Amino acid sequence: MEPIMREKCAITGRADLELLYSFPDFPVFMGCVEQPYVLDIYQDMTWLISKSSGLIQLKKLVPLEVLYSETHGAGGVGGLWQKHHTDFAKFVNKANPKAVLEIGGAHGILEKNYHKYGQIPWTIIEPNPVPVEGCKATFIKDFFDENFTYDNKFDTVVHSHVFEHIYCPDDFMKHLSHFMSSGKKLVFSLPNMQAMLERKYTNCIMFEHTVFLTEFYIEYILARHGFEILNKEYFMNDHSIFFSAIRKPSATPISLQQGLYDKNRKIYMNYINYHKNLISELNHKMNQTSKPIFLFGAHIFAQTLLAFGLDTDKIICLLDNDSNKHGRRLYGTKLKVASPKILAEESNPIVILKAGAYSNEIKYDILSNINQNTEFI
Repeated sequence: MEPIMREKCAITGRADLELLYSFPDFPVFMGCVEQPYVLDIYQDMTWLISKSSGLIQLKKLVPLEVLYSETHGAGGVGGLWQKHHTDFAKFVNKANPKAVLEIGGAHGILEKNYHKYGQIPWTIIEPNPVPVEGCKATFIKDFFDENFTYDNKFDTVVHSHVFEHIYCPDDFMKHLSHFMSSGKKLVFSLPNMQAMLERKYTNCIMFEHTVFLTEFYIEYILARHGFEILNKEYFMNDHSIFFSAIRKPSATPISLQQGLYDKNRKIYMNYINYHKNLISELNHKMNQTSKPIFLFGAHIFAQTLLAFGLDTDKIICLLDNDSNKHGRRLYGTKLKVASPKILAEESNPIVILKAGAYSNEIKYDILSNINQNTEFI
C-alpha cells in the first residue's frame, strides 16, 4: 500500500508543517473482519501541525479504497446516535428543503428520520451503501468529488459526519461552491472536535478523521468559498455541531483566529500525556486483580488504547453492542468481539471503558440490564 503524502496545510496550502506526534504501525481500518490476522495492514499514524494556521493534520493518508474497503458500522448503533439523527433531521427541516442531495449517507437513517416532516426527493451518494429498512432514498454508489455530476433538481445539499473524513476540506468546499448555484443551502453535522480532544476522546482524529476540523476552521472555509452561515446548533456539549449555510457569492471572507498553533498543540500534547499515564494505571490495575477483564469498543476506542500500550494478556475479549461485529476480530488485533450480554455469566467482571461521548450510555445499559456488579475502569 502506497500512502498519500500530505506536504502542505490542508486549509491554507502553506508548506509549514512540523512533527507533532507519531504512532508507529497503527492499523489502517477500524472495523471488524474475518480475514487472517497476517493480512492486516499497518502504517505509521504521524500527526503534523501547521505553524501558521495551527491546524493538526495527518501526514500519511491511507488510500480511500483501503480505508473504506467495507463499512464499519459507526453511527448506526446506540440511543445517542439515534437522538443525533432525530435532532439533525429536525435541524435540516428548518432549512425547508424541497429536494435533497445527501453526501455520504451510508445507511439512510437521516432520510428515514426526516419522514415525519414529509417525504421529498432525496438522493444519497455513498461509496458503500447499506440502506436500513424504511429508507426511501435513491442511492448512487460513488464518491462525491470534482468528477461527480448530477442532473436532477435539488435545492439543499446535506451531509452528516462526512466533512471530517474529507482529505482536502478546502478543495471539497471549493467544489461544493462550484456545484451549488447561488441561493442553494448546505446543511451538515460534524463532530465537535475541539470539545472531544479537550476531553481526551480517542475517536476525534485518526486515519479516517485526518484533520482537526474545529468550528473556527469550518467558518473560515465556508466564508472563503462563498457560503454565509444561517444557523448553528450544538448537539450535546461534546458530540456534534450542526451548520446551515446558503451559497452566497458575495459572502465576506474572514481571517483565522490568532494563537491557534499554541492552543491546538497544547490540547493535543495534553491528550498524549493523559493517555500515557492512563495506560500505566490500567496495566497496573489489571496486574493486581484476578477478576475477569473485558475491553469495550471494537473500534478506534480499543485500537488507540492498544497503541498506547494497553496490555492484552488478561483481556478475555472485546465487547460491542453492534451485533454485526460479534464473533469477528477487531482489525489490527487478535481480540474477538462478543456481546456485552456475556457479562451476565460473570459474578464480578471488570470492563475497561473509554468510549468518548458514548461511555455513560454504555455503562448505564450494562449496569441496568446485564450485570449490576460490573466494575468499570
